Amino acid sequence: MVSRVRVWLNRTYAENVFFMDQLRHNPHARPVEIHATHGDADSPVLAAADTADLEPEGLSPAAYVEYALDQCAKRGIDVFVPRLHQAALAAHREEFAAAGTALLAPTAGAIEVFEDKVTAYEAVREHGIPVPPWYRVTNADELVAAVEELEAGGHKACFKPASGAGGVGFRVVTRAPFSLDHLSGFPSPYVQLDMVVEAVREAEEPVDWMVMPRLEQPEVSVDCLTGPDGRVRMVVGRTKNGRRRGFTLHPAWIEPARRIAERFGLHYLTNIQFRMYGDEPVLMDVNTRPAGGLHQLALCGINAPWAAVRLALGEETGDVLPTRLGQDYTVVSGPRPVRPVSLPHQVAEVSVPEVPVAEVGVVGGPVAEVAVAVDARPVAVAPPVACKPTAADRPLAV
Repeated sequence: MVSRVRVWLNRTYAENVFFMDQLRHNPHARPVEIHATHGDADSPVLAAADTADLEPEGLSPAAYVEYALDQCAKRGIDVFVPRLHQAALAAHREEFAAAGTALLAPTAGAIEVFEDKVTAYEAVREHGIPVPPWYRVTNADELVAAVEELEAGGHKACFKPASGAGGVGFRVVTRAPFSLDHLSGFPSPYVQLDMVVEAVREAEEPVDWMVMPRLEQPEVSVDCLTGPDGRVRMVVGRTKNGRRRGFTLHPAWIEPARRIAERFGLHYLTNIQFRMYGDEPVLMDVNTRPAGGLHQLALCGINAPWAAVRLALGEETGDVLPTRLGQDYTVVSGPRPVRPVSLPHQVAEVSVPEVPVAEVGVVGGPVAEVAVAVDARPVAVAPPVACKPTAADRPLAV
């Protein structure tokens, strides 16, 4: 009889409903049960899980480690995929292993390096990875000086928190005065420099921002799978250029990502992002967790979540290679159910089915109560219109 695998995802983002789907539909037909915890009772990952709990709020990292160890013992967790307090949890990897749980996360040292973007840029630059110019600023005078230096070089300045994820806090600096033009159309990331300077001067605490040039497209998001032995099993780039998405194996993106994953202990699933600085690909960010768009690799014939779980269980996957790179695509939203009752809610041996759009909101349907939209499904788009290349020496997706 094939043994069941019990996987836990903590405080993860909504798109990981597709991570869960791929685990259940693994190519080995291995039974997988998923436990999920979150601080938001309406997170779709709770509805998609077989068992779910609301997480306690306000726990320190140390207290959260104790909570996690208790969850693993109580739930019989085989593989734990942490997002919240990832570094603290990774530092206690041996304690989880003693409880029979494998942590699907990089080394604690690697997580700490990439939690701070300035530290990360300094570290990878020492290994010959190209990075854009940057300035760490803590006050208004430093901010103005950094912006002026970038603008003097012909760049548009932007800033973001030195630590953080998901583009939270990213803004592009403009010197155009605030007017009705800024209130038309959709909100944009542009902010007036004088307003930012005033806000920083009036703040009670210093800021911790990274100021850098706004980098150009394409953005290439490289998904890596690395074993605990440090050997990379999978490295595939997902290209983003406006709405259009695609895949690439071009060495300009793949080789720097491979070197970062190998040299910094970025074990299991990580995501390394690049953009263009002039005609050169440069590092933009390193995520020490699975990317929200990881499931899109299914279009290449890859089930990356299942390959990672197998590695965590001590099974060898060999090299995980795309069987195809396929047609370009775009991403649209779709509904997913949320729980109609209070947590905790347990479902024994049953996974929540995907809900057809026609049934959402229909009285008596499987999710008559409520559903949420998740940016999710890749949809094919027409091939790009042929045009004269403007930068022939840029690396192109293949």
